[in-house]
Amino acid sequence: MEGEMLSGFSNGTQLDGRVVQTFQKKFVQVQGILDQNRLLINEINQNHESRIPDNLSRNVGLIKELNNNIRRVLGLYADLSSSFTRSMEASSEADSSAATFKSDGKATSPKRIRSG
Repeated sequence: MEGEMLSGFSNGTQLDGRVVQTFQKKFVQVQGILDQNRLLINEINQNHESRIPDNLSRNVGLIKELNNNIRRVLGLYADLSSSFTRSMEASSEADSSAATFKSDGKATSPKRIRSG
């Protein structure tokens, strides 16, 4: 799949297969962290409801872990956003530099694909 171009948008924009793999990898990481957060939240709630001092003390560490996980998710989404922006800019630059030449040597602009 490396080097393969995928059409992923209704306007005909092409995405490199490596970019798609990166997106998929990051989304899998995010989902794993969110699943872990769900378990942490359940344990925090159970500890809180039990009102046992040791369980309540344990919640301090669990809440810190939850906050760190949220920071990690935020970082992954920020990476995804910047990767997506870079890939779209690269695609746009490639489209704008794809002028063709007529037999008389004059450049023509590439055809636009209409959406909708």
